[in-house]
Amino acid sequence: METELTNTPGKPSGTVLPYVGVACLGAILFGYHLGVVNGGLEYVAKDLGITENTVLQGWIVSTLLAGATVGSFTGGALADKFGRTRTFQFDAIPLAIGGFLCAIAQSVHTMIIGRLLAGIGIGVTSAIVPLYISEISPTEIRGALGSVNQLFICIGILAALVAGLPLAGNPIWWRTMFGITVIPSLLLALGMAISPESPRWLFQQGKVSEAQKAIKTLYGKERVALVMRDLTAASRGSSEPEAGWFDLFSSRYWKVVSVGAALFLFQQLAGINAVVYYSTSVFRSAGIASDVAASSLVGASNVFGTIVASSLMDRQGRKSLLIASFSGMAASMLLLSLSFTWNVLAPYSGTLAVLGTILYVLSFSLGAGPVPSLLLPEIFPSRIRAKAISLSLGTHWISNFVIGLYFLSVVNKFGISIVYLGFSTVCFVAVLYIAGNVVETKGRSLEEIERALCLAT
Repeated sequence: METELTNTPGKPSGTVLPYVGVACLGAILFGYHLGVVNGGLEYVAKDLGITENTVLQGWIVSTLLAGATVGSFTGGALADKFGRTRTFQFDAIPLAIGGFLCAIAQSVHTMIIGRLLAGIGIGVTSAIVPLYISEISPTEIRGALGSVNQLFICIGILAALVAGLPLAGNPIWWRTMFGITVIPSLLLALGMAISPESPRWLFQQGKVSEAQKAIKTLYGKERVALVMRDLTAASRGSSEPEAGWFDLFSSRYWKVVSVGAALFLFQQLAGINAVVYYSTSVFRSAGIASDVAASSLVGASNVFGTIVASSLMDRQGRKSLLIASFSGMAASMLLLSLSFTWNVLAPYSGTLAVLGTILYVLSFSLGAGPVPSLLLPEIFPSRIRAKAISLSLGTHWISNFVIGLYFLSVVNKFGISIVYLGFSTVCFVAVLYIAGNVVETKGRSLEEIERALCLAT
């Protein structure tokens, strides 16, 4: 059990923001590496001589996701053993080397190795960025700061799309697109070298004086005694060591762990990546021929929705945003499905398809996108937090990989309308699951959240 780090009345929390910003360099790299290959793959294929080999092109795309799966499972264990900031510094190594290898690649093998290393790097950041932010954020703005993680992922994706603009006039620009990732990777390592470690992790390791120093840096010297008293009181109820992997599946923790895994599973099975993959064709059917215009509109919608979500997170609450988000996604997917099949809507099919796509992305960015990575560090007890986040994110990456691998095959077999109808059904089921299993965490200490979950088991 543990007590939340709250602000004393009138005490500003501004000193936390620079360190949240440093952590979000990892989120930017996360989004950028996901998006950079979308615009550049055609030019990569030409340069490496694999234009006709779609299998190797698929490997260049999917190797990142395979690496991310490995990274997500190892990130939590590294964060528990070495601390949050040191793990960030370790993680900058595969991120920088991966980007560099992709930039200089003269063969498919080098490109794939670079993508694998970059994938491992973003897998680790997907686990430790929300973990670190949640552990240093004051209660009353924890939701807003936590959603900043998703916002910077969206900004990273949008930056990758914008970075591809010069490709039409400069076919080897793709090398620069990959190479520039080395810079934020190095900045992440340098920034974390001067950022405070999580006071909770330090206290749990028995490093009391270092925890006091971190608290002073994050919240000011006036709060050191108060926060240390809270941490000491929280530790009295639990002297248990860090949990092992098998503990996550025990009756004590499985319900809360399953909620985390289910949220990420619903997030992916609801079709977000499929919508992004198919958005170009949808926009073309409406007369928008530019791939860049279509992708940029989707990316901008995602960023705008996430900014709105950030402002609502600590007012409306996590659970209500999740329900509203998945409800909007279900309705949007239904609209997309009908726009492809109902003859009566044929004259408006292109417009409805574009409207449905934008509404879907906006709905996703209001809750299903930012909330899971924020909610998980809040609902997991400190003993299992890092490993449980890694397990949940492993579910995310595996499902992401499978959808990316089989989506087009399923569309070819059943048709896009049926597939979108299936996504709509998944979103509706997610609403029912969230209503019955997710607890509201807005304005509640981690201790209160854990008690509520224990009572619900």
